[in-house]
Formats: sequence, structure tokens, C-alpha cells
Amino acid sequence: MFLSTPILQEIVIDGKGHLLGRLASNVAKQLLNGQKIVIVRSEEINMTGPFFRNKLRYQSFLRKRCVVNPARGVFHFRAPSRIFWRVVRGMIPHKTPRGAAALDRLKVFEGVPPPYDRRKRLVVPSALRVLRLSPGRKYTVLKRLSAEFGWKYNDVVARLEEKRKTKSKAYYTQKKALLRAKAQAAKNASKDLQGVQQTLAQFGY
Repeated sequence: MFLSTPILQEIVIDGKGHLLGRLASNVAKQLLNGQKIVIVRSEEINMTGPFFRNKLRYQSFLRKRCVVNPARGVFHFRAPSRIFWRVVRGMIPHKTPRGAAALDRLKVFEGVPPPYDRRKRLVVPSALRVLRLSPGRKYTVLKRLSAEFGWKYNDVVARLEEKRKTKSKAYYTQKKALLRAKAQAAKNASKDLQGVQQTLAQFGY
């Protein structure tokens, strides 16, 4: 499981289909242990509960502000990446040097920007919606909530993701063809090398 892995150079997690709080708690624990983590496709993170209820909760959050001077805070992030970052921040003692250093080890992105589109992406089984949420229960996708409250880049991210998936599919098709040709070449060469292999076998190779 993700939690039991040793400290690696950097872990890239695909946020799609994960529950917000469960993923954030796993990430916060790893950050405090010294692990560097990158979250991609944060706009596809899920929240439990119907969209209307989550919308009311966010509207209530927007009313929390400094009465004297609202510019002092509370700061209400609209982008999915910043919403997730703020949830993780709430699970870390970010006002201490240890917590601040842990939060610096986290990167969150919408979509899959370079160079992470060429890196292996992991999931956290204990935070996946299909494994943790009962079938039939309603859930909200974070990008819809963000777009409702002023996030303007939903269409841009969707367009870039479509382009990335097309490019990735072409690469994978080419890779499969290359592996198939390589296997066939090895099969053809094995007949020619049969005599050589028998001779090597006599000498213990």
C-alpha cells in the first residue's frame, strides 16, 4: 500500500476518482514523513454528497471573512488544485518549521502537465471512491464545484487533457507494435540460434 512504501525521490499520484478527505489525509501523513508528492488531475477528485449540498457548504464557507478588513483573509480558493492544497494544509501543523517544510514538498496540478505526463502515476486504494463509497451514493466532482464559484479554466484544462490523451494513445499504439515486432524477431532468431544454444549448453551456459 502507498503508506507502507519507503521514502522515494518523488511520488506522482493521479487524483481522478479519489475522495478528497481520504486522499488528503494519506498525503499529509506522507509529507510529514519526508516524502515529496505531486498530485495531477486534481480537478477529477471527488467529494461525497450531492452537488447541491456541497454547493451550499461552499457558499457558507465564502461568508467566513475578516469583518474589519476582508483583504486579511479568509482566502477562498476556487481552483481545484488550491482547494485540495488547503485541505492538506489543514491536516498539517503548517505554522511550525516542520509543517511548513512538509507543505513545501507538495505540488498540485490540474491536468497532467509536463514532465509528469511521462511519469508513472499511482493511486491510493484506501482513498478510491469505487472502493470506499457505497454504490448508489451521490458524489460531486471538484471541477464542477470550482466552475460554479468562478474557476475559469475548466474548458482549457479539458481541451489540453484531450490533446494529451490523443498523443498518449498514439504513443501506446506505436509501443505495442514495436513490442510485437520485437517478440516476432526473437522468435524467428531462436530457430537460427538453436545450434549455438546447444553448444553453449554443453559448456554450462
